[in-house]
Amino acid sequence: MAEALPMANERATGEASSGAPKDWRGWTTAFALAAATLTAFLLGFIIVLDPYGARLRSGQPARPLMDLNQRFMYPQIVKSGAFDSAVLGTSTMRLLDPQILSKGLSARFANLGMNAATPWEQSQIAGLFARKVTAPKVVIWGIDQTWCDADATDEARRLTPRPFPPWLYDDSAWYNWPKQLNVTTLEIALRLAAYRLGLQPERLRGDGYEVFTPPEETYDLARARSHLYRSHGGRAPDLAPQAPGAAVSAAERASWRFPALAWLEQGLAAFPAATRRLIVLPPVHAGAMPREGSPAWQRFTACKAQIAAIASRQKAVVADYTHPSALTREDANYWDPLHYRLPIARRLEADLIALGQGQRAPDDPALIVIGAPR
Repeated sequence: MAEALPMANERATGEASSGAPKDWRGWTTAFALAAATLTAFLLGFIIVLDPYGARLRSGQPARPLMDLNQRFMYPQIVKSGAFDSAVLGTSTMRLLDPQILSKGLSARFANLGMNAATPWEQSQIAGLFARKVTAPKVVIWGIDQTWCDADATDEARRLTPRPFPPWLYDDSAWYNWPKQLNVTTLEIALRLAAYRLGLQPERLRGDGYEVFTPPEETYDLARARSHLYRSHGGRAPDLAPQAPGAAVSAAERASWRFPALAWLEQGLAAFPAATRRLIVLPPVHAGAMPREGSPAWQRFTACKAQIAAIASRQKAVVADYTHPSALTREDANYWDPLHYRLPIARRLEADLIALGQGQRAPDDPALIVIGAPR
């Protein structure tokens, strides 16, 4: 009897061991099926909601814009075909209201300015607009000082920490869906579902416009100055021209390169001849510009000369506000070094409407116009 017990235990252990692989395989299969089902469900949910308008075609309305990352939201605005004119650039152009520009220029404007957009990112949205819009009417392109950086075309400078989806800017469609299976897209799809159910408003207006600055009634000049002077040690910068101007050798001038401007010319050239082109050098605070007379200022002036040459070749008009003037020296016009207030945006809109209508430039020292309006 004593000998039988170990044998019985061995048989029981063997039976348990032989059953373990079967149980493990069954659990693994069930888990894999559950994971595949959940993945298919989530992907199907994203495909049905299509929060980025990946399958949008011209004539179809864009989805409500439920994310603040304009890089993902704006391609569908372009692909919808609802707009024949666009504002391009960075946040220095985002306060220009498409509805005001549309009324003044008899066009259908979208504002496609993207926060901190690099020259390469701007060229991508400009190229998409040129390809997808049948007859672009007016293009207003804001050119910041980053376009003049010598390394602006380096691979490391093409993107920012903000994600950028190249697949939304190409002409592909079906094989882009797996790229959207992530937590961020799922979140935007859920927001869109909440909007459809009346539980959440859209994050951006359908033409891309948003007043991203604080309410005007909350403006505090002292607080604005703390932002304006931060990079100057908390003190008002010296805005007087450097006198005498710095000596810059011919060899140094010859070494100045502005490689991103090639993208600007290519972007403008992609539009039909009938498209009216306005290049805007936006009014940043004078303290955010190089000091007049300094080597950096002379280099920036050389860059602006190349922009003017491109404008001449591409039959564009340049509206230059990026120079010291009463507009750019006045602290009360700004929230911070780069972002002007809403009344300044209304002023710019009036100027650009006049230029877009072919009128003479307003008699305003703050605005230098290069090229003949048409």
